[in-house]
Order: sequence, then structure tokens, then C-alpha cells
Amino acid sequence: MSGGTPVGGGFVRQRHSQGYSSGGDDLEDDACSRTATPGSPPVPRSRTWVEFVENVLWIASAMFIVYFGDWHSNLIYLLWHDGRIRRVPLYLGMFAVGLNLLIFFYTSMMAWRIKRFDEKWELAGIAALPYVTLLGLVAFCMLTLALWPIWSFLTLPLLFTLFMACMVVLPNLMIGTFKRQNGAFRTD
Repeated sequence: MSGGTPVGGGFVRQRHSQGYSSGGDDLEDDACSRTATPGSPPVPRSRTWVEFVENVLWIASAMFIVYFGDWHSNLIYLLWHDGRIRRVPLYLGMFAVGLNLLIFFYTSMMAWRIKRFDEKWELAGIAALPYVTLLGLVAFCMLTLALWPIWSFLTLPLLFTLFMACMVVLPNLMIGTFKRQNGAFRTD
């Protein structure tokens, strides 16, 4: 066997380091070397001014698309009253978007409620990813097909801009204040 200290007639390999978090040269895995500070929340990363400008541009461009629509009326009026829109693909695309949002809110609420069972949440979150991706692609294709008669080739960048504006806004929406519950019982 490899070198080490003789114990009971055989050689057993032993570590001769000063501690798990002193140096990383003798560690076989990094899981034991992390110094954990229980109770301290992770420090949120501050946004740079470039990220802030990008977010403002996505939101401003989406507001421009919604307000001006096709230069005669806004997007909401177009979706309700314009006869050029293919209605069946529009309804299927809107249904796919709604179902995608429903899955998003369900998995986020499930993650908030099941904080102690990390394995179960990770499996459920990963299992939902193919469905969310498929629904997103179906929604994009159906909405492109429905709105093509109005904007033709500009439909693709317009829908992508609306999607990116939603991706900027949705993480900042707070449904409620989510606080981690501690395990101690209060007696007052």
C-alpha cells in the first residue's frame, strides 16, 4: 500500500494537513474545504450601469412597440380588432404563453414552500424545463404566424424584443415578501 502510518500491522494513508480550510493543495474534494457561515444570506450582486442601460432600453423599446403598434393604433387594439391577424394561431400562442407563466409561478411557489427538501425541488425544477422550452417555442411560432400579416419580417425582432422586456421585468416582480422561516418556536 502507499506510505502512511503503520496501524495494526498494515499501512493506512493519513492526511497531514493543518485543516480543511487552510490550503487547497492536499484536498481531494472541495466540498469539505468551504467555510460555511450559517445564517448569513448571500450578498446580492450590484448591477453595473451597462446592465441598467440595457434593461431600460429593452423596456423602452417594448413600450414603443405596444404604444405605436402599426402606426395607426396600438398593439392592444390590434390584437382585439384587426382583421389581418390569424385568430387561431394567436389564441394558441396566447394559451402557450399563459401555460408557460402558470408553470413558472407554480414552480417558483413550490420552491418557496419546499426549502428543506432540496433534492425534490431540484428534480421537479429540472423536469419542468423541457415543457417550458417546448411551450416557449410553440408560443413564439404561433404568435409569429398570427402577426405576420401585420409586420411581415419585422414580426421576429418585435416578438423577441417583447420577450426580452418580459425577461427583464418578471424577475423584479415581487408577489410577496418571502422570508426564510427559522426552526425556533417563539413563546411570547
